[in-house]
Amino acid sequence: MEVERVQAIVSSSLAKDNIPLEFVRPEDEQPAITTFHGPIPDIPVIDINHPDQDHIIHLVANASRDWGIFQVVNHGIPFDLIQKQQQVGKEFFDLPQEEKEVYAKPPGALTLEGYGSKIGEDVNGKKNWADHLFHKIWPASCINHQFWPKNPPSYRAVNEEYAQEVRKVVDKLFKWLSTGLGLEADVLKQGVGGEEIEYLMKINYYPPCPRPDLTLGVTSHTDLSAMTVLVPNEVPGLQVFKDGHWIDAKYIPGALIIHIGDQIEILSNGKYKAVLHRTTVDKEKTRMSWPKKFLEPPGEFVVGPLPQLVDPQLPPKYKPKKFKDYSYCKFHKLPQY
Repeated sequence: MEVERVQAIVSSSLAKDNIPLEFVRPEDEQPAITTFHGPIPDIPVIDINHPDQDHIIHLVANASRDWGIFQVVNHGIPFDLIQKQQQVGKEFFDLPQEEKEVYAKPPGALTLEGYGSKIGEDVNGKKNWADHLFHKIWPASCINHQFWPKNPPSYRAVNEEYAQEVRKVVDKLFKWLSTGLGLEADVLKQGVGGEEIEYLMKINYYPPCPRPDLTLGVTSHTDLSAMTVLVPNEVPGLQVFKDGHWIDAKYIPGALIIHIGDQIEILSNGKYKAVLHRTTVDKEKTRMSWPKKFLEPPGEFVVGPLPQLVDPQLPPKYKPKKFKDYSYCKFHKLPQY
């Protein structure tokens, strides 16, 4: 095994009512201390089937400026399809450990794809209370089915169908985000690769944890992608940093949670913001989430502030950079600029 999987150590940890020291976060990150429990605003919820398109554009743009995150309902993706893609993901993580390891990320590989327990580096040497499965799902030219589980047998068909449905929603979101900046509808999509945008699917698996007050499923971060389309299960855990506080995201069955990522923040020259977020875990229940689509430019694609959004009064806040170089710096905690 490349590393000891969190799912594999849960039973012994639960028996001791404790967790290994490497999972204990510093006090300024521990959710029991840092989660805000006072009155908080809800993350914006947007009905994207509203008959007034200008109304939708206004809400999407405002949420992306003020929050960097919003939930969309009435998005057109059948609820039973969402349930199916959640079910096949759960069935994969219910497999025997040795069967999951068949899809493990190869040691030393540069790719993110595969079954694993770690992404990036932690400056304190700490670990996250999570395992994951990661693979590309679009375009067809970038898919490596080596990392697609063969069990459950319906995994591939369900995820291919879901990918097609999510792409329809994403195209609408790109248009509304562009229009909300006063730009032509296709500008933002083209600015992160157009039809060459790569869609990555990730399943996060957060087993029950005997000390959820001390650890995190995923530590605070912004997504390096352009946009993330996430579906959680019913177990709460997503937290957003807003106005100096860590606040809980409300669970809405069937809703898609949209994260603005680093590349859209860069393209918009900071007008839209990438959301700082993290994930807590539960003492009794398994939490799962499907950041089903990390939308990323091809590695060689250069992303920088759009010329239309730069002038002498608003100089560029970011340096144009190949996405692969941006990713390398992000994963290795190196300065970008």
